Amino acid sequence: MAKAEYKGFWHKTLNQLRTELGEEEFSSWFTDIEYLRSGESSIIIGFPSGFHLERVKTRYQDTIMAKLQEFAGEKISLEYELITNKTNGNDVPEEDSPAVETMPARVPPTADSGESAGPTAEKPKKKQHPQIRDDYTFEKYIIGENNNFAANAAIAISRNPGTAYNPFLIYGGVGLGKTHLMQAIGNYVHENTENKVICITSEDFLNEYLEGLAQNKMNTFKNKFRYADVLLVDDIQFFQDKPGVQEELFHTFNALLNAKKQLVFTCDRPPSELKKFSERLISRFEQSLKVDLQPPRYEVRCAILKITAENRGASISDEVIDLISKNISSNIRDLISALNILISYTELMGQPVTLEIAQQKLRDVLTSTRQSNLSIEMIQKVVADTYSLSSNDLKGKKRTHNVVYPRQLAMYICREMTDYSTTEIGEAFGGRDHTTVLHSIEKIQGLLITDPTLDSTIESLKRSIKESSAKI
Repeated sequence: MAKAEYKGFWHKTLNQLRTELGEEEFSSWFTDIEYLRSGESSIIIGFPSGFHLERVKTRYQDTIMAKLQEFAGEKISLEYELITNKTNGNDVPEEDSPAVETMPARVPPTADSGESAGPTAEKPKKKQHPQIRDDYTFEKYIIGENNNFAANAAIAISRNPGTAYNPFLIYGGVGLGKTHLMQAIGNYVHENTENKVICITSEDFLNEYLEGLAQNKMNTFKNKFRYADVLLVDDIQFFQDKPGVQEELFHTFNALLNAKKQLVFTCDRPPSELKKFSERLISRFEQSLKVDLQPPRYEVRCAILKITAENRGASISDEVIDLISKNISSNIRDLISALNILISYTELMGQPVTLEIAQQKLRDVLTSTRQSNLSIEMIQKVVADTYSLSSNDLKGKKRTHNVVYPRQLAMYICREMTDYSTTEIGEAFGGRDHTTVLHSIEKIQGLLITDPTLDSTIESLKRSIKESSAKI
């Protein structure tokens, strides 16, 4: 069979994967893969990093090869190469993986020091850490009001791991830069010291724990993690309702802390909101230096988009940057995803993106983004209408009882009916912090015990919310 046909089989395979996996998962893993050439009964594809290569091989290799054979009628093997002269073009973070949030940026020195935040140019560069993305560095992290404290704490930790800020817990909603910040610590420590750095997702930690149990190799598992100098664990909320691995994490936590080794965790919510966790593990997380990442402000969103475009060598006008920044405020993942659509258009069509083209190409993206925020907005509207208020009253600063009670009720219902964290709910209610939301939830929970009519009121509100949502 002619080698030229192999490229067609590759693109057919990609199209089918896009349909089966969905746009978000497909974009996360396959947009950056390049068809390079064909060999004898093989296809050679290129990856921007070893991390990306290994994850795709682990998750999708068998599926890809099966589809290629289906289209070609013969077995076609896959060969892999790293594209070392090109940076990762797709900055959309991978869902539920060690490469979750992208925040291309520049980081200044710490507030109390004039030293450089990154490695010195004179030092020979080490081989890249196999578990950490090479583009997740402090130099590529934009600092704004939403993450200033978190970023400076992370820089301080990277310079003196295991000392002042240990353990360190970064939490916040999806796509806000938690994984980027955590891995930036790992990259800096790996590059500038001889410390042993382990970076792992909670899912992989669980899998290795189960493998150790099944193969009677728990000592190997324990030694791997308990002799680390820096342990980075992503998405600890994944350990909910898994008592066995929680027990093992607790002992690993204590062993490393007692040895003055650095622990860094990320989570999508504060420790107080973790359910089905052992109390003593929650207590350990509560003792951490906890920092929350908020959605970036308009100015920071613009800066992220401009720097990302510059890194890609793309020219995007200020009015298009403004369009994206004003319409997408939920998280950086959605922001970068929208920009990538426009950059891909300029690369494929060879022409600049006008405001009209941007509006057309991002129509579905902007619509879905608005809909993703709809549930909180709808809850606010229904509750406000019920109590003869406006949504702005619920978001505002009025503290009279006729406003505070409906506001607390709306926050409680948001937590009951949506998957938003208290941090995200607080942001939607006028930029309040998560402790205010927690207080409101606890207040309503207390009233439910003493007021027998409140339950029916809440259920009635929920029905109205569902009915209103169904009409959209």
